[in-house]
Amino acid sequence: MPRSSALIALTAALAASASLPAHADMMFNRIASFAVADNLPAETDANTATSSEIIAASEDGNLLAYSDSPLGAIGFVDITDPKAPKAGGIVRIDGEPTSVAIVGGKVLAGVNTSTSYTEPSGNLAVIDIASKEIESSCDLGGQPDSVAISKDGKFLAVAIENERDEDLNDGEIPQMPAGDLKIFTLADGTPDCATMKTVALSGLSEIAGDDPEPEFVAFNDAGQIAVTMQENNHVAIVDAATGDIVSHFSAGSVSLDKIDTKKDGAFSFTGKVDNAPREPDAVKWLDNDRLVVANEGDYRGGTRGFTVLSKSGEVLFESGASFEYEAANAGHYPDARNKKGIEPEGLETGKFGDDSLIFVAAERASLIGVYKDTGAEPQFLQVLPSGVGPEGLVAIPPRNLLVTANETDLVEDGGVRSHVMIYERAEGPASYPMITAGLTDEGTPLGWGALSGLAADPAESGKLYAVSDSFYKNSPAIFTIDAKQTPALITGKTVVTRDGAPAQKLDLEGIVADGEGGFWLANEGDAAKLVPHALLHVNGKGEIKQEIGLPVDLLASQERFGLEGVTAVGEGDDKMLVMAVQREWGDDPKGQVKLLAYKPKDKEWSAVRYPLEQAESGWMGLSEITAHDGKLYIVERDNLIGKAARVKRVYSVSLDGFKPEKLGGELPVVEKTLVHDLMDDLKSTGGYVVDKVEGFAIDKNGEAFVVTDNDGVDDSSGETLFLRLGNISAVN
Repeated sequence: MPRSSALIALTAALAASASLPAHADMMFNRIASFAVADNLPAETDANTATSSEIIAASEDGNLLAYSDSPLGAIGFVDITDPKAPKAGGIVRIDGEPTSVAIVGGKVLAGVNTSTSYTEPSGNLAVIDIASKEIESSCDLGGQPDSVAISKDGKFLAVAIENERDEDLNDGEIPQMPAGDLKIFTLADGTPDCATMKTVALSGLSEIAGDDPEPEFVAFNDAGQIAVTMQENNHVAIVDAATGDIVSHFSAGSVSLDKIDTKKDGAFSFTGKVDNAPREPDAVKWLDNDRLVVANEGDYRGGTRGFTVLSKSGEVLFESGASFEYEAANAGHYPDARNKKGIEPEGLETGKFGDDSLIFVAAERASLIGVYKDTGAEPQFLQVLPSGVGPEGLVAIPPRNLLVTANETDLVEDGGVRSHVMIYERAEGPASYPMITAGLTDEGTPLGWGALSGLAADPAESGKLYAVSDSFYKNSPAIFTIDAKQTPALITGKTVVTRDGAPAQKLDLEGIVADGEGGFWLANEGDAAKLVPHALLHVNGKGEIKQEIGLPVDLLASQERFGLEGVTAVGEGDDKMLVMAVQREWGDDPKGQVKLLAYKPKDKEWSAVRYPLEQAESGWMGLSEITAHDGKLYIVERDNLIGKAARVKRVYSVSLDGFKPEKLGGELPVVEKTLVHDLMDDLKSTGGYVVDKVEGFAIDKNGEAFVVTDNDGVDDSSGETLFLRLGNISAVN
């Protein structure tokens, strides 16, 4: 290369390097999920309930062990390749495993064998990993809830909870017998039963002090054990070598303002809680002098966040409602189950590179908050989607991995199974959330979820609108979305009103702009709830100006699953609204549904039939419709989730062949063309395939977008996927 060319190349390279940051941000992204039902033995019914609750990792980080209470087993997952976890089998336990830890080649499991609340019992089972055999056990004399191993592998701590009967005397405590703390000496990972020390924790708390219920244990590097007593709202620090109580203190209380406290089908961050006891569940050490607790609450408290404490009880940081606000911004606020808000329950800490991180698991929000320990106020970094009901977490810093155990198994309702989820920390942006919202001018969350319909602004590219469905029955809303940002940003929320108040009897499933600043909305009816199948015309303020019911003759054959989308074709007097009916009604041939057409000018109804794919199980139906460039684009899906899901697709119908006929006669059947199979897109998140693909829109420039319905985080992971398919002309 000539000297001048080399100089030009070097200069260009230096200029390019100068424009790049010294290093990209390190973020966690989910890379795989493992359904723990895949660990069920071949002879076991595949619909047997199973759960991953507390989880631990081997010293090399290649094997996971989790407690499975409903199955009565310890399960194993091989994560040698973390992007392709493999079933490692189970070990049956005689009793209910409540917690696990791994040291060397052994799994140590706390097992509850209680016959009643008044006669608690349990043991510590020692499982050899290589043989998957129970080698020995130690009688614990009570019901274990948490186990932990000291950092040097010399000691094991077991919290003996002896939990209360919540149905007895309204769950009031004290309820004897009291719980305590057990400490064992370990030799090559095996506890010596004869070394078991019992540390009495009675008389410490001002709340039912004679009935301590130890919940969670954790070791620092100095061999000290932090023990939370959740119902007693107390924390004790115990020296493992001597069994002496080093210190103990009340977990204290918190007053919260501007929080949502009502299960009313609306977001209303205007409530308050005064002097609520923290009642911490999980505890982890940040160093030898500081610990962090997750304030789930269980008896009379719970403060929706987490707290950093000194080991003498000084409050060094209180998160208040801030973590809950992050969950709400990501669409994960559980309004249907919000007595204790998002319920922070699980905790993990770990040092990744130079960063000491805190991971907080919110059970009700199905979300993990990731924070950086700064020595002062922790720095919020990101949220991670985590199945349904995350409880256990384990950090594996040498492999840059985080693993969560999500306990909820919805198999009885045909829902998603319990999952173990794996995240990897690497350079690059966080892939979740895909859509979010900021705080309002009042400094509170805007509040959103259950997005069920999507439409594009006719004049501005990248500007979309969505509606929420009947989950938020007292706050039906239209959301404005800026899709030019990543993640997409909800910039506005307009509540749909009737006579000045939030409209009732609505189940909004479709939206299209009317071209005049307002919208047409598709309302899915339910005769059992007196909710009408209808078209609504609203102005830009969300005020209902016109309500158009479906024709009486058509309603004679109505079913529960009605309008699932609306779009507009033509302009002026020729404008025609086209609606997708989700499933067959009484007058439809099996395997065919209607696309209804309505001309506002002439008030005329007509329809065609649309042929559905055949469902292998469950049902098949339509979820959305949008018109663009001479075609109707239609989302067709089954109602299946996870590995059972088969059909999540976008089809097109040419408007040239769309010739709707009057209702009551023979209706033509349209031809459909497959445009895009969404299954790979839905799998790309590293989670399981969600069932409710409910929104599809194409903006002014032809960019196609998909959004899923998170069911308001009710029996759902709360994940909202906002997928960008690219220009529709290139989508195939």
